[in-house]
Amino acid sequence: MINSRTWMLMGGSLIVIVLFFGLREHWGHALGLLPYLLLLACPLMHLFHGHGGHHGHDGDEKK
Repeated sequence: MINSRTWMLMGGSLIVIVLFFGLREHWGHALGLLPYLLLLACPLMHLFHGHGGHHGHDGDEKK
């Protein structure tokens, strides 16, 4: 029986192989999307990470 770790390793390897060959064939298109990915990174970081908490920056925490 194949355990879940083996399935994850095989799936991850397959994803890396597909990405490698896909980028090899379409490198020009991928580089053309890079500026848009950088612009999209900021809203995604705010969505998933937030501001990181602003409490304690000015030293006026509510106690």
